[in-house]
Amino acid sequence: MGINRRGFLGLVGATGLTLAIGKNASAKNKSQVEFFGILYDSTRCVGCRTCEYECAAAHGLPEPVSEVEAVRKTNESCNTVVNTFQTTKGEVYIKRQCMHCNEPACGAACLTQAMQKNEMGPVTWNGDKCMGCRYCMVSCPFDGPKFEYHSANPKIQKCDMCFERQTKGEAPVCVTNCPNEALLYGKRRDLIKEARRRIYEKPDAYVDHIYGEHEAGGTGWLYLSPVPFEELGMNTKLQNSSYPALTKGFLYSVPSIFVLVPTLLLGVYQATKNNLTDESNE
Repeated sequence: MGINRRGFLGLVGATGLTLAIGKNASAKNKSQVEFFGILYDSTRCVGCRTCEYECAAAHGLPEPVSEVEAVRKTNESCNTVVNTFQTTKGEVYIKRQCMHCNEPACGAACLTQAMQKNEMGPVTWNGDKCMGCRYCMVSCPFDGPKFEYHSANPKIQKCDMCFERQTKGEAPVCVTNCPNEALLYGKRRDLIKEARRRIYEKPDAYVDHIYGEHEAGGTGWLYLSPVPFEELGMNTKLQNSSYPALTKGFLYSVPSIFVLVPTLLLGVYQATKNNLTDESNE
């Protein structure tokens, strides 16, 4: 069913109301929410890549390649990768995927709110809202979201921290299937406490740094390592405050028309999509 003019203008009006109350409501919700996350301990990872295979199976993605020689990045057909690095302490493995930032830059950059931080912690993508601008890809400091360039119906692909499983009270598949307990799922605050406990009890086994505790304003994935994180290809030059925080002053000072643009674009996108669907059915 196509969006009509009254519905579209109503959507714009609703955004105006949201602007009036959104700041207080958002602050209230954030104070009540405790995100879930995952702690990855690279000292326990044996590089078996079970997480890769289980993730692919759970999300209907192609089976990962069996032979790995080079350092890999996630892509449109692979939500997570485990790479091997030769470090000052020998061979160390590191798992990479979307970091699920506390205040995600991808969500702030998304013009139609297709990319959002859920109350449980995962950052998820809604294809019904996406207009294909790919600003989420450009804005992400961790190079997380990937676009299906070769698909007739392209999606933004990335780890969703098994959001549907979480809503059922289940841990992400990578966590439940890790044979060496390198992954621990729980409330982010508890994970930080556990990470600090491990560092305190075994100071020679870990660098005194929990990657993700502060980087980019904090992330849902937290990392422990026996070597400095730059040796594992991690970006160690990120700011500690969130990247969306850089734009807050600007957004509150510009005319409201600029804040209404995302809703206007969403309405145009929905109308265009429905028109194309109607034409294809004729």
